[in-house]
Amino acid sequence: MIELHKDPLGIATITLNRPEKHNAFDDHVIKQMTQAFHEVESDDSIRVLVLAAQGKNFCAGADLQWMKRMATYSYEENLNDARELAEMLKTLNFLTKPTIARVQGAAFGGAVGLVSCCDIVVAADTASFCLSEVKVGLIPATISPYVIAAMGERAARRYFISAERFSAQTALETGMVSEVCAHDELDQRVSKLCQQILLNSPAATQASKKLVSTVSKQAISDELIETTSQAIAEIRTSAEGQEGLSAFIEKRSPAWFIDIKERD
Repeated sequence: MIELHKDPLGIATITLNRPEKHNAFDDHVIKQMTQAFHEVESDDSIRVLVLAAQGKNFCAGADLQWMKRMATYSYEENLNDARELAEMLKTLNFLTKPTIARVQGAAFGGAVGLVSCCDIVVAADTASFCLSEVKVGLIPATISPYVIAAMGERAARRYFISAERFSAQTALETGMVSEVCAHDELDQRVSKLCQQILLNSPAATQASKKLVSTVSKQAISDELIETTSQAIAEIRTSAEGQEGLSAFIEKRSPAWFIDIKERD
């Protein structure tokens, strides 16, 4: 149901592979995805993660049979179930490696949460999104911190309560999607972004991702200024920081540089 592929360049791809179910997920898929995210995190050879899906649609959200089972669960069973989904989303959101979502077709319900947890989202111009939970008497609770951060409070209010289906272009306008392209250009655009990331310092890339989480929505205070000052001082004196500055001054490629054209 979940496939994890690692290539020699350091690009890992986690693929939802239930096209006959429109890649809907259940408790088993959630556990597999959480394990896969942890494996990517612990593998120092991986520089970037692509989250993708087989078939016509990216992900239809919760699997129907799983929803039927949840309807018979007690409060405690539902709570434990929700915590596993929340843990999976948290693991993806706070992955130190850069993450790119490749979205085609429909991304509904929990799938919008997956997309919102990724750093960069490339969507086909035919992709569509829907926060459909209220249609069946539920709420997008566990995904809400990530969706609101991705699309903003105003847009989240609308789509949480209306359950409207919205286009990739609308998702782009809200900030949930990073860029939109033709369906047949998806792989090319994702590959180009991966290649761009591979040119950069792995340590600095991870530190920059952490910096966004640290600084976001904080007041510009003396404490924040000190935190950012310490962050740049630490990276300047790090091994990769020293190597990057030396390479720049000496007009040579840094040690982490991968000549992608030669590897292709």
